[in-house]
Amino acid sequence: MYKFRINRSIGVLGVCLAVASCGVPKVVTPTENKSVPGAYNGNQDTTNTALVQWREFFKDKDLVNLIDTALKNNQELMITLQEIEIARNDIRSRKAQLLPSVGVRAGAGVEKVGRYTSQGAGDATTEIEPGKEMPDPLPDFMIGAYATWEADIWSKLHNSKKAAVTRYLASVEGRNFVLTNLIAEIANSYYELLALDNQLEIIRQNIELQKSGLEIVKVQKEASRATELAVKKFEAEVLKSQSLEYEVLQQVKETENRINFLLGRYPQEIARDKGNFLEVLPSMVNTGIPSQLLANRPDIKQAELELTAAKLDVKIARAEFYPSLGISAGVGFNAFKPSYLFKMPESLLYSLAGDIVAPLINRNAIKAEFSSANARQLQALYNYERTILNAYVEVSTQLSNINNLEKSYDLKSKQVDALTRSIEVSNDLFKSARADYLEVLLTQRDALDSKLELVETKKSQLNAVVNIYRNLGGGWK
Repeated sequence: MYKFRINRSIGVLGVCLAVASCGVPKVVTPTENKSVPGAYNGNQDTTNTALVQWREFFKDKDLVNLIDTALKNNQELMITLQEIEIARNDIRSRKAQLLPSVGVRAGAGVEKVGRYTSQGAGDATTEIEPGKEMPDPLPDFMIGAYATWEADIWSKLHNSKKAAVTRYLASVEGRNFVLTNLIAEIANSYYELLALDNQLEIIRQNIELQKSGLEIVKVQKEASRATELAVKKFEAEVLKSQSLEYEVLQQVKETENRINFLLGRYPQEIARDKGNFLEVLPSMVNTGIPSQLLANRPDIKQAELELTAAKLDVKIARAEFYPSLGISAGVGFNAFKPSYLFKMPESLLYSLAGDIVAPLINRNAIKAEFSSANARQLQALYNYERTILNAYVEVSTQLSNINNLEKSYDLKSKQVDALTRSIEVSNDLFKSARADYLEVLLTQRDALDSKLELVETKKSQLNAVVNIYRNLGGGWK
């Protein structure tokens, strides 16, 4: 026996198309705005630091080793890599939908029907062979292969695969964005650690200086040249600096732990050169032109790919309004006795069918999904434009920051030099009773604050260079 079924007329397809196409909403085509200013502060030089690899950009060997360790062990980066793998598997899934689904089916059963039914009466009067009636109950054995396939008339499945590929590429750019942020965060934390080391050294030097002043004022008190008030003021200043030392020690530990966390390891000492931090020179930065951000920044490229995928989703949702053509086929063997199962052609079974399915009456769910796809497309567009704007603003802000920090550092350096000399002067005047203890204390306090601020400004300078390197799109190549 066999079954063969197909549409009676191609005209049925035309009718379905005409009915299903009525009222299909139009696709919203948003206008992308990629315009950015032509230059940063009128500079048209296209040399761009973002193209420099991070190993060449960072000169400190200890920092390079820390970044290397983080790239191998950082958990957030590993999570992102798994997101890429998920996106890659989604491509395979979408690609498989374009191909026929083929399977093998085998089965066995038994059926007992009533004698006083049309089937029972028919079976009772049917002879398989002369003198041999149909068995009762009736066994059933079947083995065969089947296939189903949806013809991609409206490119719905192809667009679905393209969207999966685009999102895979977007996930790769997302990984690059995580990478450049990770490198920048490690570098910033490393420079913060160096700054804290130098601030700690300055505080300890200041404590020794204050202790020396305390001894002097004690001697002067014994000589009736100073009062107990002066002694207590000096003691309080020493205690204040000692307390500040422990605060900085805690900040050092927290910064070390933060770096170790980024490196994916348990707390341990961070290898570093605790030399003169103030002599570290920031790297030179060439910003290029703003339009280069579109090619260099991973977050911009990710947003652009997500916008492309969102546009494809709208086409996929629109294709749901049209009829879908499905083709199914099967071939195998069917018999009530195993010995008859492969007897040709009596046990041969095959089928071929084509189906057209189109939404006609209640299409609210499809319309809602189409509207949602359009809304997601607009969201992706606004996110893309916002990402471009944010990138330009970040670079512009850091350029101004670098310029102002350079001027601030020069002024603070002069301030530190002046206050350092004033300490010696105030001590000499105090010893000769030409200045009181308050002038000495205030001078020492101002000098300490200015030195700490100078170190903080140097750290801000280095962080600003790291940040603009990241903002230009550097670090992931």
